[in-house]
Amino acid sequence: MTDTMNTAAPVATGLFIGGAERQAAGTLEVADPGKPGLIVGHAAAAGPGDVDDAIAAAKAAYPSWSALSARERAEQMRVALEGIADFRDEDAAILSQENGKIRMEAWVDSLVFEIRWNLALALADDVDATKVLPPAPGIPVSTTVAYQPLGVVTIIVPFNWPIAILAASLPHALLAGNTAIVKPPPTTPLATTRVVQRIAEKLPAGVLNVVTGKDADMSALITSPDVAKVCFTGSVAGGKRIMEMASKSLTRVTLELGGNDPAVVLEDAVLDDTHLDRLYAAVFDTTGQICMNAKRIYVHRSRLDEMVRGLSERLDRAVIGYGLAEGTTMGPLHSPAQKAFVSEIIEEAKAAGADVREFGTLPTDPELAGGNFLRPALVIDPDPSLRVVTQEQFGPVIPLIPFDNEDEAIRAANDSWSGLCGSVWTADPDKANRVGGRLVCGYVWVNDHGATRLDLRAPFGGMKQSGMGREQGIEGVRAFQDTRSIAHLEPEGPPAGPPAG
Repeated sequence: MTDTMNTAAPVATGLFIGGAERQAAGTLEVADPGKPGLIVGHAAAAGPGDVDDAIAAAKAAYPSWSALSARERAEQMRVALEGIADFRDEDAAILSQENGKIRMEAWVDSLVFEIRWNLALALADDVDATKVLPPAPGIPVSTTVAYQPLGVVTIIVPFNWPIAILAASLPHALLAGNTAIVKPPPTTPLATTRVVQRIAEKLPAGVLNVVTGKDADMSALITSPDVAKVCFTGSVAGGKRIMEMASKSLTRVTLELGGNDPAVVLEDAVLDDTHLDRLYAAVFDTTGQICMNAKRIYVHRSRLDEMVRGLSERLDRAVIGYGLAEGTTMGPLHSPAQKAFVSEIIEEAKAAGADVREFGTLPTDPELAGGNFLRPALVIDPDPSLRVVTQEQFGPVIPLIPFDNEDEAIRAANDSWSGLCGSVWTADPDKANRVGGRLVCGYVWVNDHGATRLDLRAPFGGMKQSGMGREQGIEGVRAFQDTRSIAHLEPEGPPAGPPAG
């Protein structure tokens, strides 16, 4: 793999299996979503035989890797991470081109990987922790409760923040003693593959492998009896497919799926520039393409005009353009299909009579003509049955829905298939705890919201159709371990002596 590049030239990545890079018979063509017709690069397209080899390599590496203590694994992982920042600018340029998001966000994508990796290593002393249950009346044993790794795990990441999202699970899986196969997204495989391969090259052969290719050729990563667990981040529909495929071999799954996250803005909320900036970022970062972005804003009716004015002022300053261009604040959507869907639900809201306000100017550069660019929009007081309210938009549009009392807001916020994240905006800590405690979701912010505001030490995951299982923290490590109990029969006391006298 070449670690120097000219972003004007196509990038090429291979597979990395069993400690060695290899090519494949075919390749994936990676297109630039901002410049139609421009090819960012090519990634090796693994065939079923390559996938089988990756599973076999991970299986062969497992006994020796799992035999190490967590501290020993952590030290090797620490060394493997060294130098990751040296290529961050190049990786960010590639990711921006293949994903569409602005360069700064692509740069942060890699930075978060490093932060999450180091936070996982800090848990090494907890990984091998045990507890002992002493004998109790009628239970003449002392029982040691400990943990053991699962085996080979597959980690599948999405296009939007692939490098950062990978680190919510990969270091935890390795630290727990598992070996891993990473499957980057087929539409944005290049930067992720480069990062994973650099780390894999410094670990024992087979401990970490990366395969790219068409989903149809990758099914063994989920269905093979030699794969102990699949960790998938993506859409709800994708999660259902993964779960169905994994069920055939009872392979375990962690699913981090989509969200339709509510932000509940109470009557006493502080809506100064600081808080409005936070909420704006929570909605429109990555052109709205983040699972934990705010997707619905429920705002007390007395504050609706203030909210509309604050978000409108910020949208008026948005610069829609190419992700690598200086000054761009909002890049294109990743795919033509997603652009079409978001456009459709905006038009549907207009047709239904909602107050739809669109902002910004589409780029006029001929090189960007036909790119997946879309003007961001506010949809004010829509009918709650509209798709812009009920479905995850995954684009630069947000409904602002007024409410009159707290119970009404909570009921509407929870009336959803999703349960990933939510937020409460209020000046009263007691209200924040009361309302936040009633939201049915896995993560709640107070006076804040969004991926950049996530506590990377805390367990993260969804409720309802937003997923199952947790990532990050010691809970994220335990998700890649089995619990084992070893019971020791207590020795019997000395035999009773002859009766006295």
